[in-house]
Amino acid sequence: MTTQTRKLMKGNEALCHAAIDAGCLCFFGYPITPQNQVPEYLSALMPKHGRVFVQAESEVAAINMVYGAAATGVRAMTSSSSPGISLKQEGISYIAGAELPCVIINVQRGGPGLGNIAPAQSDYFQATRGGGHGDYRTLVLAPASVQEMYDLTRDAFDLADKYRNPVMVMADAILGQMMEPIAITRPPLPLPEPHAWGTRGTRKGCRTLVNSLYIMPSELEAVNQRMQEKYARMGREDTRWEETATEGADVVLVAYGSAARVCRTTMDILAAEGVKVGLFRPITLYPYPSDALRRVGEQTKLLFTVELSAGQMVEDVRLALEGRCPIGFYGRMGGVVPTPEEVADAVRAKLAGV
Repeated sequence: MTTQTRKLMKGNEALCHAAIDAGCLCFFGYPITPQNQVPEYLSALMPKHGRVFVQAESEVAAINMVYGAAATGVRAMTSSSSPGISLKQEGISYIAGAELPCVIINVQRGGPGLGNIAPAQSDYFQATRGGGHGDYRTLVLAPASVQEMYDLTRDAFDLADKYRNPVMVMADAILGQMMEPIAITRPPLPLPEPHAWGTRGTRKGCRTLVNSLYIMPSELEAVNQRMQEKYARMGREDTRWEETATEGADVVLVAYGSAARVCRTTMDILAAEGVKVGLFRPITLYPYPSDALRRVGEQTKLLFTVELSAGQMVEDVRLALEGRCPIGFYGRMGGVVPTPEEVADAVRAKLAGV
């Protein structure tokens, strides 16, 4: 897709074009709502552009195919929705342990269990704390528009290569299914030359060793220490957020993804009542923009977190502020999306008690 004009498309469609334009060679996936359009679109787009599309027999098979493709040095991607991402966790841990890059899309749905196909943000802990076994992290990007579904998916491939690490794009059913006009301002990339990945940097004959098994504890600890240094570098170089009217605000709403869109209307409701209200939107959920949020929190009377969950990101908000500012929370669960008026009511109630 090379046009730079604005085009109306769904979020799921936008991320597919982003993968093609980013030089993704291989996609491996399995159907699950509300991300079903991703494999549907890519089943046509990938062969058309000379790429590889495989509908695997399961989510477990799909992530292990990503592992194999990433080990050959090409750009690879998978997508799923919440229960499917749970099934991929062991493979994601293996990929992180082997220090291989890949992109993982999660178009979240309600849970736990099979839940439903409505939008939710209850996979936050799973995404930002690794999700699988071991001391690993995935860099997590949270779009809030169809435009960002495209832009952040493209960025995800570059970040995955930069850190040789899985990168997750965390969307939800609203962003996946909604339609908005987007502009493609970056030209598509040609297929990049395959990288020669080797976790230990050694070769035997013509074979590169790709491995996440280290029997000696001291050796595995050294690998983990190197990975922790990499995660710290992510925090220094690739933390992203957006602030709207936070300077001088009495209340700053903190929300990501679809919840942030709800909060924009809440801002208008409260502003009409004379409340000075801003919005802090994390774009990287890991690494979390703690320093930036702390600066905002030290200059306001109240931080108020809004989520489509029982309260998960709010824990990172509390960790960032370390008691420097009162923190409120409002969330809906199970696929229920709060209205802007509900959020405004919750903010008023909190302000009355501050």
